[in-house]
Amino acid sequence: MKREETCCFSGHRPSKLPWGENEDDPRCLALKERIRLAVEGAYDRGFRHFICGMAQGTDLYFCEAAQTLRDERPGVTVEAAIPCEEQAAKWPERDRERYFRLVELCDYETVVQRHYDRGCMLRRNRYMVDHAALLIAVYDGNLGGTMYTLSYAMKRGVAVEIIDVET
Repeated sequence: MKREETCCFSGHRPSKLPWGENEDDPRCLALKERIRLAVEGAYDRGFRHFICGMAQGTDLYFCEAAQTLRDERPGVTVEAAIPCEEQAAKWPERDRERYFRLVELCDYETVVQRHYDRGCMLRRNRYMVDHAALLIAVYDGNLGGTMYTLSYAMKRGVAVEIIDVET
């Protein structure tokens, strides 16, 4: 994959979203539409490879949008960037099933390290940024992994596109 054609994503987990895990909430549906439009916009600007961090919440929304784009447009590939093998081990069964289904549908799977430790999520985020020319992020302005990933991308000269949680 060429870095200049690669887009990655960062965003919030359900605990930081105003609607939590209720994906039928109109605000969630509106966010998913903004993510879909951002992914299509990236495609229109020449991005063909999309790297997803595969965390619960917005990462999975992004993965679904990228996979839909792949089914509709030529030349798109989707990569699951997995911080450690047991990423989804403690998730509820419904979320694990969704995760494994989405990973299976990806064109590539990169496991950053074998076992969980405190830094594996940050290493996964750096991997994504280091291999991309664009970072799309759902960001609410608060401290956390998304802010770290945005800061790292800016330091590395990666273009950043921010989608507000509620717009």
